[in-house]
Amino acid sequence: MSRMIGYSCIRCGTRHPADYAIDSRGCLRCFDKAPANLQVVYDEAGRHADGGGLSARVPTLWHHADMLPCAAGEAVSLGEGLTPLLPVPALGQELGVPNLLVKDEGRNPTWSHKDRFSTVAVSMARLQGARVVATASSGNAGASLAAYAARAGLSCVVVTFAGTAGPMLTQIRKYGATVVALSEKADRWPLVAEGVRRLGWFATSPFHAPVVGSHPIGIEGYKTLAPEIVEQMGGKVPDWCVLPVCYGDALFGLWEGFKELHRRRTIDHLPRLLAAEVHGSLAAALAAKEDPIPDMPARFDTLAVSIGATRSTFQALKALRESNGAAVPVNNSGLIALQERLAAREGIFAELASVTPFAAIAEMRRRNVIAASDSVVALVTASGLKDVDRSSDAADAPPAFRSLAEAWAYLSRDEALCAAKTATA
Repeated sequence: MSRMIGYSCIRCGTRHPADYAIDSRGCLRCFDKAPANLQVVYDEAGRHADGGGLSARVPTLWHHADMLPCAAGEAVSLGEGLTPLLPVPALGQELGVPNLLVKDEGRNPTWSHKDRFSTVAVSMARLQGARVVATASSGNAGASLAAYAARAGLSCVVVTFAGTAGPMLTQIRKYGATVVALSEKADRWPLVAEGVRRLGWFATSPFHAPVVGSHPIGIEGYKTLAPEIVEQMGGKVPDWCVLPVCYGDALFGLWEGFKELHRRRTIDHLPRLLAAEVHGSLAAALAAKEDPIPDMPARFDTLAVSIGATRSTFQALKALRESNGAAVPVNNSGLIALQERLAAREGIFAELASVTPFAAIAEMRRRNVIAASDSVVALVTASGLKDVDRSSDAADAPPAFRSLAEAWAYLSRDEALCAAKTATA
């Protein structure tokens, strides 16, 4: 059974019942001032009384079901969560942060952090009697929702746009979702809104502007990142957590997870948060010290498409403010090179959006905001296979040799391979 008793506005605290219709505008009292998302309110006694918490000992993020809206026994799961936290000493040394760790969310079932969102959203959608789940997505969210809908026996509609990364679109279709690709990107939201209004779709994505964030129920899944990080660090809290940020769902969820651990006295202090963004709306809002998030001009076409929105959300701003955090705009310069260094030196192949945290870390280290002695956890949100069509081209194909002699001549030019042969001999 659900442990949630309603919703509250994260900005003004206005409360709503559990059956409140989520229409993607968040708190209507705040919408015309500074749009703000809602947050799940729990029956605190019920969270620990149904056997769905840590005692379940399930090898997924549902191990932490006492932080979530339903019990582990009600979950629609594909084995998500418990992703590795890996030291990356070579890249850390290069960036001037030797104690750099990567939380590799590309190890989730559909290869992205969105699985933390989808497992909770689809579990609750099924409990609430939904038959169709829907999202407006450029890739990761759509693939994840489609997989969990398939697992739950629900229909799934993914509304996307022309130009979506080919591998992600293929992944969505293979999961059996109905894909609707629109020529005009802006038409996605009205279509989802109409499906919610006319057909009762359970929509997990935003479908009104300005965006306040995704469905509050799904965001709860991101809270589980916090206890996993603390457990994997032997009970310690990192000095910084760095994430690629668009609308801030994962940033806000992670922060709420750390706050919950702090309230429970599992940890005695909180980390600072750093948002790697594209067009700078959060950096501008922090500088202005105001709640409304400015819509910034898009001065370039970003390679980090999944975080390319020109305006972020109040939930992201709130998490940064409360954590004494910061936001760093990241452009295309060096992104592919960073992706390749992370893969070639540390064995982690990350989506282009997922390497923006390393650019942000480098900038904050240059400013001496992040100290050399700080422990830093960077969240790699998705696998590099997700947008491989954007990070490579035909010139990357290896040469084809007509003979073994040609192949050996090619290999002999590589000093590292020759050194390996000498060392073996």
